Amino acid sequence: MTWERWGAAMERALYGPDGFYTSGTGAPGHDFRTSSTASPHFARALLRLAAHVDAALDFPDPFTIVEVGAARGALLAGLSKNLDTEARHLASRLRLVGVDLAPRPETLDAAVGWHGAVADVRLFDGLLVANEWLDNVPCDVVEQTAAYAAYVEVTATGDERVGDRVEPADQDWLDRWWPIADEGERAELGHTRDAAWVAAVSKLDRGIAVCVDYAHDQVKREAGLLPAGTLTGFREGRQVPPIPDGSCDITAHVALDSVAAAGHLVGVRETVLLDQRSALRALGVTGARPEIALASSDPPAYLRALGGAGEEAELIARGGLGDFGWLVQGVGVGVPAVLARAAQP
Repeated sequence: MTWERWGAAMERALYGPDGFYTSGTGAPGHDFRTSSTASPHFARALLRLAAHVDAALDFPDPFTIVEVGAARGALLAGLSKNLDTEARHLASRLRLVGVDLAPRPETLDAAVGWHGAVADVRLFDGLLVANEWLDNVPCDVVEQTAAYAAYVEVTATGDERVGDRVEPADQDWLDRWWPIADEGERAELGHTRDAAWVAAVSKLDRGIAVCVDYAHDQVKREAGLLPAGTLTGFREGRQVPPIPDGSCDITAHVALDSVAAAGHLVGVRETVLLDQRSALRALGVTGARPEIALASSDPPAYLRALGGAGEEAELIARGGLGDFGWLVQGVGVGVPAVLARAAQP
């Protein structure tokens, strides 16, 4: 029986030779529902945001959208498909790039670039998108003992034990972002997510970086509302125990405030934190039902509009996708006013 820290176990289980993602087992939209697989309105909203960024950058050529954690390419395909209706002026200048450890999807348009690592991305002007990426960046789990915080170790079958005392740098992160005090209380160390975000944002010469993910904030953490942490698993659309054997997705919520602070180490000029409900409403996703008169004058159009309203409503629903956190950071430019205003109380 081999014991290892949770960070190493996640890395192996998700991205190793037989990993959930690298082996082709994992399927966004099948094992878990994402905004990009739930509705094309998510891609349309991001294209509207891209139009704001494009104008702020004075219409660069090319204007690049890079998606980190692109998985099966659903969002990239949605951006390409909806370009003519949402941002036609970008059509001749737009360059789409996906980044993922998984192989390039066979169905992806040949014009879309693909890299296996953020390090391979060239410096660009435009929009960086990380939708449900950081929650899958491996992180260690720690548990408070009677005397100190210690790393939690795990086997491939999910058995756990308390290991060594946390190292000073990790204790510093805990003290700053997720203090734990009661015996048995757990936390997930977020510095690996911070470092991953810094690496991604450093590829943005000018533009906006958007991280969308399961998130928590310091108010909730310091209030002790997450005593067991957030580590969990997903398989075939259901939440399951996080067994690191490659059979399920393993995820933990993201300390977006810590990630935001890390972004300022690489030239971020402005930061906005808000929830997806507020962000998408500002970008035109309202979930409003069509006028009932349309049902009489054009029944097929009414049904299409009704279906679209339902999809929009899912994206902004309380207790669901609408509760996702959005971290929006500007490099060389400010955050677009449309999102800055939406973040106001």
